[in-house]
Amino acid sequence: MIVADTSAIIALVDADDRHHTTMVRLFDADPAAWILPWAILPEVDYLLSRHVSAHAAEAFSGDVVEGAFEIEWGDANDLRRAQLLRAQYADLQLGLVDSVVAAIAERLGATAIATLDLRNFGAMELVGQPQVWPRDAV
Repeated sequence: MIVADTSAIIALVDADDRHHTTMVRLFDADPAAWILPWAILPEVDYLLSRHVSAHAAEAFSGDVVEGAFEIEWGDANDLRRAQLLRAQYADLQLGLVDSVVAAIAERLGATAIATLDLRNFGAMELVGQPQVWPRDAV
């Protein structure tokens, strides 16, 4: 199971992103294994609308509605764990999205977190020790 962060989805969708080819390769290897945490959805929508195109944002939204991605809606324990991670890694100044992504990856026992955010995800030691893709991808 691969839990996706915002940056991975942006790179996956945006053909002009320098990491697009890598993310497409990783995604296409097992698309059913990818899980999108609820917290990334508004951020992906905003960044696609703002930096890629309204069409890209609409296409992503349509894919979500049609079930192209599995969405993890989480639970209250994810938010509690996210708060603990924010406190534990206060020096990283984790936001809600990254801390929820990490909490969901821990709870689900993810084998990897797909992200380009090595500053945060590369520094955290999470339960289950998920890899950080594409950095750790074989």
